[in-house]
Amino acid sequence: MPGRNKLGLALCLSVVLGAGAQVNTDALILYHDGEYERARTACMAELEADSGNMEAYVVLTWSLVALGRYADAELYATRAYERIRKDPRIVETLGEATYHQGKNDQALTHFQNYINLLPDGTRLGIVYFYMGEIYLRQERWNHADIAFRTAVQYEPNNAHWWTRLGYACERNTDWTFALEAYDRALQLDPASKDARGGRARVAVKVRA
Repeated sequence: MPGRNKLGLALCLSVVLGAGAQVNTDALILYHDGEYERARTACMAELEADSGNMEAYVVLTWSLVALGRYADAELYATRAYERIRKDPRIVETLGEATYHQGKNDQALTHFQNYINLLPDGTRLGIVYFYMGEIYLRQERWNHADIAFRTAVQYEPNNAHWWTRLGYACERNTDWTFALEAYDRALQLDPASKDARGGRARVAVKVRA
């Protein structure tokens, strides 16, 4: 990447992290480039120099989630949340970290807190998607339906999310909208086996 592009990326990432971000821009670029382990290492070095560096905690916990190290992500996010401030980005990361560990009630609380703290946040779509998945785990079909409907409002071209909405509607016995959701998923991704199978199941119910 030419130097000018790297500088532009660093500036953009600084905006994402917030004004006055004090995390090493190399760590931001590494994370953006999918170099999650190297980003993690860079952030750990930043935190050794300044244990109160919230921006380093943010990129560190993002990197840990990307690495699938969910317990570690929860540990560091909790530390930042309790010792520095209740940053919405950290709250959302706590939601993802606990979700992936099957801590459904904790994850829901974190996701709901994120919505309350940042009602126009950039992560609202994924937050509602994860909430929908949790409600499916809990067999709360109507809640799942609502959560997925909200998620696709933020990302209307996400075929997987439309498929999960179709499944939630199917479990909620809303056959008509389930069929519409599966159809939308197939418009976006005609190769989706899950959407095709769901549509076939629901079509029988609609014809009946």
